[in-house]
Amino acid sequence: MTTLDVRDLTVRFAGLTALDGVSFTVNPGTVHAVIGPNGAGKSTTFNVLSGVYRATSGSVRFGDHELTGLPPHRIAALGVARIFQNLALPPHATLADALMLGRHRLTRAGFLATGLRLPSATREEARHRARVREIADFVGLADKLDHPAASLPYGQQKLAELARALCMEPTLLLLDEPVAGMTADERRRTAAVIAGVRDSLGISIVLVEHDMGVVMRLADSVTVLDFGRRIADGAPTDVQNDPAVVRAYLGEEAAE
Repeated sequence: MTTLDVRDLTVRFAGLTALDGVSFTVNPGTVHAVIGPNGAGKSTTFNVLSGVYRATSGSVRFGDHELTGLPPHRIAALGVARIFQNLALPPHATLADALMLGRHRLTRAGFLATGLRLPSATREEARHRARVREIADFVGLADKLDHPAASLPYGQQKLAELARALCMEPTLLLLDEPVAGMTADERRRTAAVIAGVRDSLGISIVLVEHDMGVVMRLADSVTVLDFGRRIADGAPTDVQNDPAVVRAYLGEEAAE
């Protein structure tokens, strides 16, 4: 059980400050939402957490590991998985093969052993495929494993992205707008799967999401950003009623 500790995170691009001294803590086995209006700094935060951007200053610690400055593959190797807003499933692979891509960092058999179908490599592949079936079943896609991944309906493709991230066996999951573009039915289903990831698998989750209904149902704690600064941090109900948050979303007149 590992804590994510973000302290005084600052990111500047050519004189523009995208994040200004942002701090928050994600406790093990919880869902922590990072929300805010467009341009608040949510995507920049995720890009620093996953190693896409390098912070100008500040610290991101995941347990005993300092993530600041590590490249994405090193961060992933520490058990941090991310899904992006845009779909990125391989266009011609079956869902089973697409999910197997998530097992890559856990594969021990070498290229030669795999290519020659040596018994050790065959046994390892069988174990990985069994785990893929378990995870597909967990997200409700077990009956789609033989289907081309890119042919699935949009909502199921988003779930497939989540399943592929789970195939990495992460301890921290970064979810970037996981229900964006979904129907109400798909949003409810996906929210239930995300709750199951926390409750059944004990995986910590950092969630960026514009659907406030989903945020309020799922999040154990919320950090609100506006113009790159943290303006609120706490339980969802407390944050929802914070005057600074109301002003950020609705403007001064509506807040009054």
